Amino acid sequence: QVQLVESGGGLVQAGGSLRLSCAASGRMFDKYAMGWFRQAPGKEREFVAHCNWSGYRTDYGDSVKARFTISRDNAKNTGYLQMNSLKPEDTAVYYCNILTVVNYTPINSWGQGTQVTVSS
Repeated sequence: QVQLVESGGGLVQAGGSLRLSCAASGRMFDKYAMGWFRQAPGKEREFVAHCNWSGYRTDYGDSVKARFTISRDNAKNTGYLQMNSLKPEDTAVYYCNILTVVNYTPINSWGQGTQVTVSS
């Protein structure tokens, strides 16, 4: 089974950048699609971005398109989310997960995530 740990969150001013990491342990990380999701206080968890096993096919939520970039390094068993031009509304706990191939449905239980706070 693939275990995932998110890191890289923090406090940043609006307009700034952060890069989140998703470190995978166990085998077969490179066999799965992966994605990033976020949950702001009082809101439901929402889709941010996903990519296929190689990272060449990507998709993004409307609110982050052209600002965020998902990528992965399968040799390092790590996924990334580069976040640029951050806005206060990007403030949330960010989670990564491995996804089913067909519907990009999250597979694992959610981890602790990493907090991103964007100040105005």
